[in-house]
Amino acid sequence: MPTTSKNDWWSCDGQGHAVAPVAKPQITPRVTRRGVLTGAAVGAVGWLAGSRALAQLAITPKSVPGKRDVLVSIFLRGGLDGLNAVVPYGEEAYYQLRPSLSIARPNDASAKPVDRCLDLDGFFGLNPALAPLLPYFREGKLAFIHAIGSGDPSHSHFEAMDAMERGLDRAGQAASGWLSRHLLATPAKKETPLRAVALGNTLPTSLSGATDALAMESVDQFKLNLDPTQEPDFQRGLKEMYGEGKDTLTTAGRETLEVLDTLNRLNPTGYMASNAAVYPKSDLGQALRQVAFLIRADVGLEVAVLDRGGWDTHFVQGSTSGLLTNQLDDVGKSVAAFAQDLGADLGSVTVVMQTEFGRRAYENSSGGTDHGHGSVMTVLGGGTKGGKVYGKWPGLKEHQLDGPGDLAVTTDYRAVLGEVLARRMGNEDLASVFPDFAGSSLGLV
Repeated sequence: MPTTSKNDWWSCDGQGHAVAPVAKPQITPRVTRRGVLTGAAVGAVGWLAGSRALAQLAITPKSVPGKRDVLVSIFLRGGLDGLNAVVPYGEEAYYQLRPSLSIARPNDASAKPVDRCLDLDGFFGLNPALAPLLPYFREGKLAFIHAIGSGDPSHSHFEAMDAMERGLDRAGQAASGWLSRHLLATPAKKETPLRAVALGNTLPTSLSGATDALAMESVDQFKLNLDPTQEPDFQRGLKEMYGEGKDTLTTAGRETLEVLDTLNRLNPTGYMASNAAVYPKSDLGQALRQVAFLIRADVGLEVAVLDRGGWDTHFVQGSTSGLLTNQLDDVGKSVAAFAQDLGADLGSVTVVMQTEFGRRAYENSSGGTDHGHGSVMTVLGGGTKGGKVYGKWPGLKEHQLDGPGDLAVTTDYRAVLGEVLARRMGNEDLASVFPDFAGSSLGLV
């Protein structure tokens, strides 16, 4: 809806859509429950998120008590080069395929220490740009899964992302996203309009079809956007409307108002991180800062979805400097700040990072890598049995590569997601989330 000033008031049609600025009336708008739900009152006062939240809460499953993790899903869009993020330095073929892009072994005396990968297990090493995450790996709180992906053979960003976000082996006919099916299959911990939040301007495909998910660029958008002279009367009217009663609509309205009061009282823009954590000023860093705020505010958040683009490194990818390094540096610092901020609370939060596919095993003539297949996935916190690189390593010799020269996929990405949902998120109906997958778990969490 358009932004109003103190001197403008937007009229609205029968569907609650603002149509034109007119002279501001001198009376307080009359608020009814029907008006809030249909949008008539919303059109007049600019409730940015609350009206949708009320309508959604009215049809979502009732809340149930019990401990459950918060799932933070980070999608690295563009195809992360897993081979240079978690380096198979124990395989000579890696260096043969990437004479200029490879990252030196941890004990390579011919390379500067800053240009060597950081040893993980004697075979795999961590890209030095991800050094902030290494302590969590060594503490057993972070794990990597290598040679992971979907069955999508297209090398198309759109099709590969669509398959993963819909929880499929490859792009198909599923109308909803895997997270929306998870939310449908599990009753909410708490009746709240902030059960599932996507930090961005659109709802991602993974949440498509969800009746209790919101997309917002910033948490402070979830507020009453009123003329200051009207706000006290409008707030009073809402509290009178939803103050008493046990029916679904009244309860939903009351929960939404409580969330609004909490956010206004705690002030998301002024949130101070704990444990001396410092978030990068990047989009990812600030999005994770907002997720930490919502977790600490205890507003019933169960799922947070974030994106980090820019991984399509066809040109000048670099080794320990350049495009990929800059990307990984942001991810490492942002996720490490989030973990440091949460401290002991990280034990009830599971962070999953995935990408639609990896890069070609060999470097191209432009100093980059082309679209591939297998990549790497990351799981942090939430009871993770970390300190290990999971998955069956397929090898990088010519006869072991997939298709035109890709790292083969030996672990289906849904094995990881399904295990997290079942063991940390209370989902007892994985068949409804991943209908065409019956694989076994990895013992990861």
